[in-house]
Amino acid sequence: MMKPIYLTGLATAVPPHELPQTLVLEYAREILGPKFSQFERMSSTFLTSGVKTRYSMASLDWFLQAQGWKSRNETYLRGATDLFVKVAGKALANAGLRADQVDCIVTVSSTGIATPTLEAQAWKQMGFRNDVMRVPTFGLGCAGGVSGLAIARNLALANPGSNVLLVALEACTLSFRQDRLTKADIIATVLFGDGAAAACLSTTKNPQAEPVLELGAAHQQIFEDTLEIMGWDVEDHGLGVVFDRSIPEFAKQHFLEATTGSLDQIGISLDDVSRFVCHPGGAKVVQAFEEALHLPVNTLNAEREILQEFGNMSAPTVFFVLERVLKSTLSGSFVLCALGPGFSASFQKVTVTSQAEKPTEMYSQRSGVEGAVHA
Repeated sequence: MMKPIYLTGLATAVPPHELPQTLVLEYAREILGPKFSQFERMSSTFLTSGVKTRYSMASLDWFLQAQGWKSRNETYLRGATDLFVKVAGKALANAGLRADQVDCIVTVSSTGIATPTLEAQAWKQMGFRNDVMRVPTFGLGCAGGVSGLAIARNLALANPGSNVLLVALEACTLSFRQDRLTKADIIATVLFGDGAAAACLSTTKNPQAEPVLELGAAHQQIFEDTLEIMGWDVEDHGLGVVFDRSIPEFAKQHFLEATTGSLDQIGISLDDVSRFVCHPGGAKVVQAFEEALHLPVNTLNAEREILQEFGNMSAPTVFFVLERVLKSTLSGSFVLCALGPGFSASFQKVTVTSQAEKPTEMYSQRSGVEGAVHA
């Protein structure tokens, strides 16, 4: 019989530089306005995007200078290593673990190049063992948090009693380009922020955890002929964002079918899902999820709140949403979901059980009206 896999510790963190959206607009106007004839026409998106604040590994003044691959990646390595140590330390503390008790580290990051990889960069400062298994994962983009959790779960399942640490960390802001003036670059400047999340997994339950999070099956689906929808163009001056305007409409048309098919593989029906925990790629994407899944309007408000406070941080963002949801909903069958490069959809079941005596109210997402049911 398969042992259950528990998420024994969860943490999120952001880098030190806060970027209020109004100030970002001022800088973008100064940098891009003279070079991009359509900038003023698109500038209103800074204030209507649903993003009010973001965080970056670099100060705003760093963006005033043209940056190349070397300077971008040096900034990534410094900032990402510091953020790795911060978020991993928090997750381990929440799990009641020391770093030398970690048997395997899954590191998810697609916004910089690190060889040796980030867990090796942070190894000495963290105090990991020298025989810890390292599983760095690149290229999953916005789906990296959900897909990375599935990878970490499978590794914990294969080695009962071991402790697996997942770290999803992205520095999206460092890809800002002055030399490549496309609409996708403007939208990226409007939406993306930097952040990190970490989770500890084991077949051994954390007795102090409240609520208890048990990880069920996962499923991923790639859509045919969609390679050009999302990803990176690798160019001389850095990574160039590929972020097609068709993504929200694509989600409206295809996400329900992908979800029902994936849930069938996971072993749960659509009506049995207490809460979808979605990666908020943008305000239009969140709305597309609600429409595709026939959820009541504003069901995904936690996703909107995280987008507003942190922007789209790519892979780790879904864990920020999960943290927010857990503040008000302590039991039920959750399904984490995200869209990412491929173009693909990723799903992970999480069963949330409260050890508290008092029952918790949560929204029934399939009712068609906003109402509360007891879990």
